[in-house]
Amino acid sequence: MDFNKKLRDDAVDNLFKGILLLENVEECYRFFEDICTVGELKALAQRFQVAKMLKEGSTYNDIVEKTGASTATISRVKRFLNYGADGYNIILDRLKKQEEHNN
Repeated sequence: MDFNKKLRDDAVDNLFKGILLLENVEECYRFFEDICTVGELKALAQRFQVAKMLKEGSTYNDIVEKTGASTATISRVKRFLNYGADGYNIILDRLKKQEEHNN
């Protein structure tokens, strides 16, 4: 599925181009600490963890217990994981390949 073209504009393109220039996890921490509130960053990380756990077959109860995410958040992430623009799947599949390569 394609991404939502309505989101695309010069400012968002510039943001994503900048993110792609980050070279390591420490630089990501520095950038995202400056651009996001702690709450925003924690929410993004939680959603990503929920997506990873859903893809691994975890139950809602396991996800709630481990992440503290609400069932509404889990449902929303599941919907995007299954019917979204494949953003979660792209990254999760690449991370899995990287982990397999490193083992």
